Amino acid sequence: MKEKIIKNDDYYLWIKDIKTRILNAQIKASISVNSTLIELYWNIGKEIVLKQSQSNWGSSIIDELSKELHHDFPEIKGFSRRNIYAIRQWYLFYSQRFENVPQVVAQIPWGHNRLIVSKIKSIDEALFYSQTTIKNGWSRNILNLQIESRLFERKGKALTNFPETLPKLQSDLAQETLKDPYNFDFLELGKEAQEREIEKELTKRIADFLLELGKGFAFIGHQFKIEISKTDYFVDLLFYHLDLRCYIVIELKAGKFKPEYAGKLNFYLSAVDSQIKKESDNPSIGLILCKKKDKIEAEYSIRDIKKPIGISNFTLTNAIPENLQTKLPTIDELENELSRHLEE
Repeated sequence: MKEKIIKNDDYYLWIKDIKTRILNAQIKASISVNSTLIELYWNIGKEIVLKQSQSNWGSSIIDELSKELHHDFPEIKGFSRRNIYAIRQWYLFYSQRFENVPQVVAQIPWGHNRLIVSKIKSIDEALFYSQTTIKNGWSRNILNLQIESRLFERKGKALTNFPETLPKLQSDLAQETLKDPYNFDFLELGKEAQEREIEKELTKRIADFLLELGKGFAFIGHQFKIEISKTDYFVDLLFYHLDLRCYIVIELKAGKFKPEYAGKLNFYLSAVDSQIKKESDNPSIGLILCKKKDKIEAEYSIRDIKKPIGISNFTLTNAIPENLQTKLPTIDELENELSRHLEE
């Protein structure tokens, strides 16, 4: 008679550990397969460029190679004329700097690689999106969204007093965490929207808001009440950042930045640090989000404040005027036209 297994905590922990190891093995295998494929594409691209430079074959080599590979490997996708042309362009892009496929590039899927090279002109920017994709586990759609929102240009650009108010490592990480400007186009609000309307829509679209804020932000609440000397005060938006290990207080302003905003935020940070922050937490960080700011005025406002504060702009819409929309081709039209030319 078989002995009955007692499914206690030890049993479930053991099963969970095994499942975790299997998952990790699957991920490693997937990365290994992807790296092998990317390396193969690199060598194919390199050899195409070499053959074209040493012979008079020109672009016909891509047509012939596609036919040969389709014939011998009909079950393998990725050898269409269009994809082989993309492999050649991808190789030419990175071979300007690297002799072999860059390690970071080999860790993301081919579809991500194609997207990056089709939209980015700078190798440094392309490597940034590759590294950030790995760090955040972005799908191709999310990667495309981040490229279109110009994340590379905005990341780490907030005006702050972090070097004077935080230890070096914390300061560098906090600076890299913030952006300027923040893109709230997903709200689909007009430029004249007021603070409460923007705040309400941000909390309704919290998934999109968290994506724009970046990895590590955990939403605590909006209009978060703090009682000080029997008076209630309300923080616009309160977050906790898992990597920075601190609370982040966000004040939202629908107009131009004013110096008094920094003083009010400094007051809120003192209250959060006194009433909410735990001993193991790092000092809370404040962020003022406004429609626009004068840089010198903003610098003066936070220069002598002892609490860490950043100031960034936000944008609500970059919509194309309706009278121009009808004259421009859609994305689908452009992609279909490009596909038609590549397959010809």
